[in-house]
Amino acid sequence: MEQLEKQLNLSFHDHDLIRQAFTHSSYVNEHRKEVFSDNERLEFLGDAVLELGVSQYLYRNNEHMPEGEMTKLRAAIVCEPSLVGFAQDLHFGDYLLLGKGEEQTGGRERPAILADVFEAFLGALYLDQGFDIALDFLKEHVFPKIKAGTFSHAMDYKSQLQEYIQQYKNRVIEYKIVNEKGPSHNKEFIANVFINNEVVGEGIGRTKKEAEQRAAKIALDTFNA
Repeated sequence: MEQLEKQLNLSFHDHDLIRQAFTHSSYVNEHRKEVFSDNERLEFLGDAVLELGVSQYLYRNNEHMPEGEMTKLRAAIVCEPSLVGFAQDLHFGDYLLLGKGEEQTGGRERPAILADVFEAFLGALYLDQGFDIALDFLKEHVFPKIKAGTFSHAMDYKSQLQEYIQQYKNRVIEYKIVNEKGPSHNKEFIANVFINNEVVGEGIGRTKKEAEQRAAKIALDTFNA
């Protein structure tokens, strides 16, 4: 746990909390003579902290995004595959306390366990240091991915940009693929979005559609700035 705190540049006041966040129920079941608690209650709390933190970020950084779109995007950010990605980036699997059976069957890489430990850690951090510090953690490890368009597959930024531009008369949107690079099996496309022949956003993606969506997202970010 000390190594983990050093890695995250955090210092817990209650080290039992951070230990509990990484304690799986299988470990508790095999150590009944010792006083251990698993991370399920912390996971419950961390889920709420994550939803609130992400909701606040989306509300403050997407002025023109309607409620329905924010709900879709939040769902993509807090779903299990996304949580697994956050946990893997932070190497949380290395710190798990697992029972022998769970360890032997690949528990450290099991998606449900990784998603749970990410939420449990967030719950522990909230209890130990409050919402502002938990929010700082999200600002460092989650929000940059939102800004980079990691979850753009869940959103239709082109439609949002179209709706935004419709507020103004005589504005025309056009998308162009301006470059593509890499081998055929691993191509990368660069798209520009133009409004009245002026470039307002550039996006890079593995497909033309993804590049256009990211270009639209950049344009929206510029208008919302």
